[in-house]
Amino acid sequence: MLKSEIEETRSQILSISGVNPKKCMVCGKCSGTCPNYDEMEYHPHQFVQMVENGEIEPLLETTSIYKCLSCFACLERCPRQVEPAKLIEAVRMVVERKRGPQHLEPEAVPGYLDSDMPQQAIVSAFRKYRK
Repeated sequence: MLKSEIEETRSQILSISGVNPKKCMVCGKCSGTCPNYDEMEYHPHQFVQMVENGEIEPLLETTSIYKCLSCFACLERCPRQVEPAKLIEAVRMVVERKRGPQHLEPEAVPGYLDSDMPQQAIVSAFRKYRK
């Protein structure tokens, strides 16, 4: 990506999330409380720092954006109310918007099913990723 594209994407992420990453003091409490910490390539405090530093490309390519549970445990533990989950959700939205509308077709849904996944998760994903 060009520097101008990176900066445009960064400002789009900040606009969607409404988060000020400059408030982060990198204490790591958000990551320490994350229930999905072990599954994520980049942890909540790293997302905040990477957005702040303009390291957007790795975030757009990581699967960690789909592993965030959006439980907001990170927000509850943050002493400065930085809201890393909102940043992660904003990155996920930017990625999905670039993919374009209607990239989850009803015919493809059975391929995503497994015995451990609740039906609500599939319905929610279908609603969320189909415009």
